[in-house]
Amino acid sequence: MIFAAALARVARAPDDVDELDDLARAALAEGEEERALQPLVRAAQRADRDARLWQWVGLLERSLDRHRQAIPAFDRAARTAPGDAGIAHGRARIALEAGLPAVPLFELASRLAPNDAGVLLGRAAARFATGDATTAIAELDGLVAANPGWIEGHDTLAQLQALTGNLAVAGESYERALARDPRYAPLWHALVAMYVRSENHAAALDAIGRARRCLVGTPELDANEAICRSELGDLAGADRFFSLPTLNGMAGMAVWRVRQALRKGDVAGAAAVLDRDLDPADSSLWPYASIVWRLAGDPRAHWLDGDERLVSVIDLDDALPELDRLATVLRGLHRAQAAHLDQSVRGGTQTDGPLLSRIEPEIERLRARIVHAVERHVAQLPPIDARHPTLRWRRDRPVRFAGSWSVRLAGQGHHANHVHPHGWLSSAFYVSLPDEIERSASRAGWLTLGQPQAALGLDLPPTRVIAPRPGRLVLFPSTMWHGTVPFAAGERLTVAFDVAPPR
Repeated sequence: MIFAAALARVARAPDDVDELDDLARAALAEGEEERALQPLVRAAQRADRDARLWQWVGLLERSLDRHRQAIPAFDRAARTAPGDAGIAHGRARIALEAGLPAVPLFELASRLAPNDAGVLLGRAAARFATGDATTAIAELDGLVAANPGWIEGHDTLAQLQALTGNLAVAGESYERALARDPRYAPLWHALVAMYVRSENHAAALDAIGRARRCLVGTPELDANEAICRSELGDLAGADRFFSLPTLNGMAGMAVWRVRQALRKGDVAGAAAVLDRDLDPADSSLWPYASIVWRLAGDPRAHWLDGDERLVSVIDLDDALPELDRLATVLRGLHRAQAAHLDQSVRGGTQTDGPLLSRIEPEIERLRARIVHAVERHVAQLPPIDARHPTLRWRRDRPVRFAGSWSVRLAGQGHHANHVHPHGWLSSAFYVSLPDEIERSASRAGWLTLGQPQAALGLDLPPTRVIAPRPGRLVLFPSTMWHGTVPFAAGERLTVAFDVAPPR
């Protein structure tokens, strides 16, 4: 292992900054931050004038989600090297993730690196976090007008427009840029991809048609037209594009071929795609394997999702006063007025940024309880199985999060059935529920597991439904379909997170 060799070299030369740099890089790559911190901190204290060492200490602490410790490390680095743009950016980013005021820090970083895209996007996120979406949107709009080929800027601006309830204008910046350079293919592809992410497939098809008049030989447009026609129910039209030779073997298309086959009722065709492309290391197809195997009566459906130990229902805390304080903190973080472009939330909002990295005491206490609960869940999982997307992972690593957020649903709000392709384990933690959910005998607001998206038109019920209650945590595989039943009125406030695959 690279880390072990780097650690041995540092033991022989504990003050060699280049060797310490290599050690920190290897630690981040291999998940060994804890073991690297002690030699780095000792060296940083001895060579206090080398800002790079304190920067690495901050980055390693951040990777461990210990933002309280990362902040003073970056402060020391910034005092030592006040003109270092990378340190200034890292300091601002950690403050934003921790829930501290970050706009002035991003302003400083932008003065040091005025053309750094990451800094500019971070400043927009920091403004949005303070409730100043208007300025964030105006600044980004000006930046993409001056830099029309900046795809990430267009994508972020579209997301902000969606979050502020202005989804109808999410494509405007792309369109203005394309009016200036209609033959710039990456912009067309970005516009189409934005519409596909937001499930506005009719708008995506319109953009594809206009792009074809400007571009020549674009398999990406063929692929997206196949996707959009399938999602809109034009199955014959979709088949014409799926059958094009240019789409054979194209990365990412297997999922859409399975969806098309399922819509046509062609279970055997969907199974053939799975037999060819299913890979334990690629999570994207496993949710569809669950569907296809259930429809086919294949015993692998039970092997994949049927073991009861894959799902845990854990009541963490009955202390409602503490949950009330947590609810107050979470409500203050819901700055959005509408849902993200590409999320499952219907009739509600989702917070931005890594929630469990914040340093409010209520969130820190919740995080500690969650980590303990995840450790207990992992300890009772079935034995390791290299063929299984959930059970293939090692069990001896610290809990890390691939994302964390809060969702606030209002009356008739729900989660459409979905999966989390970048996680290992997913979750729902209930903070506050309407009386209808807590006291009613109906299943309004309940969590459903195993039921595919309604858009696929399949008559498959959930494999399990779980009643929510304040203080309850539910853990399940990230490849497992999950959603919620709508409820009539009130507020359903939750915390959710994905546990990252162990490294």
